[in-house]
Amino acid sequence: MSNTRHTIILVDDNITSLTAGKNMLSTFYQVIPVPSAEKMFEALRKVIPDLILLDIDMPEMNGYEAIKKLKAEPSYEDIPVIFLTALHDANTEVEGLDLGAVDYITKPFSAPLLLKRIEKEMLIVLQRKELLKAHADLKDYADNLDKKVNEKTLEVLNLQNAILTTVVDLVEFRDKLTGGHIMRTQLYLSALIDELIKQGIYEEEVSQWDIAILLPSAKLHDVGKIAITDMILNKPDKLTPDEFETMKEHVSAGVDAIERISNNTSDHTFMHHALRIAGTHHEKWDGSGYPIGLKGHDIPLEGRLMAIADVYDALISKRSYKNAFTHEEACVIIEDGAGKHFDPTLVNVFKIVKDRFEQIAFDTSC
Repeated sequence: MSNTRHTIILVDDNITSLTAGKNMLSTFYQVIPVPSAEKMFEALRKVIPDLILLDIDMPEMNGYEAIKKLKAEPSYEDIPVIFLTALHDANTEVEGLDLGAVDYITKPFSAPLLLKRIEKEMLIVLQRKELLKAHADLKDYADNLDKKVNEKTLEVLNLQNAILTTVVDLVEFRDKLTGGHIMRTQLYLSALIDELIKQGIYEEEVSQWDIAILLPSAKLHDVGKIAITDMILNKPDKLTPDEFETMKEHVSAGVDAIERISNNTSDHTFMHHALRIAGTHHEKWDGSGYPIGLKGHDIPLEGRLMAIADVYDALISKRSYKNAFTHEEACVIIEDGAGKHFDPTLVNVFKIVKDRFEQIAFDTSC
């Protein structure tokens, strides 16, 4: 017999049976005797027992009516009920079991049998409690594990963003002629993608993107400029043809750098977008771009989008060898480049959001 004193509510309108049952059980259990179903529900408002011994044949509310009410209450429905009866009727037992009783005990009580039946049920109760506790502990462990994984993921993302920001800052520090270019092009790209989604343009491809990953990856589009000598990168005059050929090498240098990073990281989605943007944003719709000379839809969509953002920003920015174009002049050049430099479909999207481009350029120059 367990040393744990479980609580039992004993319900019987027969005072003799009630007293006898309490005397048999009190050595091993905390017994609460009540003379009616109504009194049982009063007791339940004060204590939830481990087991209810419930007489069937009672006035006012019989055992069947009482168990129906018990099982209808979420607070009581899981309390196991053993019926007490003086009847020896199989149909009666089946009815009680159908209503949710776990066992039947006939009266008058046999102390050994009564104790053995209750001991069996208490073992089930104990096992159920242990199972529920184990489930709760497992859930708590899983919740804590999820929390730790999320915290670690956030740490890695923060570290990744910190490294990315440092690299981007290094590129812009070296390229003194294009201050703020990386941030602006990312914002232009966001404006274009927002409109693509709104209009359902290139929907199949865009729906596969995680925009929260794609946009930060665009910061690496000019990372290859780190490999270009300062004499060319910051030359105050227009580049010679040979110098321009050298400048073009920033694309392949950027691709190489991103591929090396990709080989040492599991975040391939981020690097996939970064690679496509860095490697193809200087390609042109008519095939006259570099470094490969891709044409039309062979140019990844990310690169075609960045081409518009990159050229617009270059046009409106002042250089030592040229004055800044106005927003209106830049828009005319972009629109005239449809079908030649730029994807005509994306140029139509640009026409819709060009006011946002102007606002971005104004806000980031203030």
